[in-house]
Amino acid sequence: MNQERVYQVLRGPHVSEKSTVIADEANQVVFKVAVDATKREIKAAVEQLFEVQVRDVRVANVNGKRKNFGRIRGRRPDWKKAYVALEAGNELDFIGGVE
Repeated sequence: MNQERVYQVLRGPHVSEKSTVIADEANQVVFKVAVDATKREIKAAVEQLFEVQVRDVRVANVNGKRKNFGRIRGRRPDWKKAYVALEAGNELDFIGGVE
């Protein structure tokens, strides 16, 4: 996979209460990914970019919510998130501790 596609596939980490619990308990990381990304592309991108071993990838398509802005009806875009399970001994830390 070329370097340009790596940056297109991974949009960024998805930080939420659920994702931090999953990171602590199950050694998984949650990413926002491109809607057209496949599991194989996500696995290759994470392994190449962060130099870790990926055990499993699960994806979830998130539908955008309908929103009203006064009289105007709108809709947020659909997006995709990936739950990436890391092999034992591998770890990703996005927040980073301050010592």
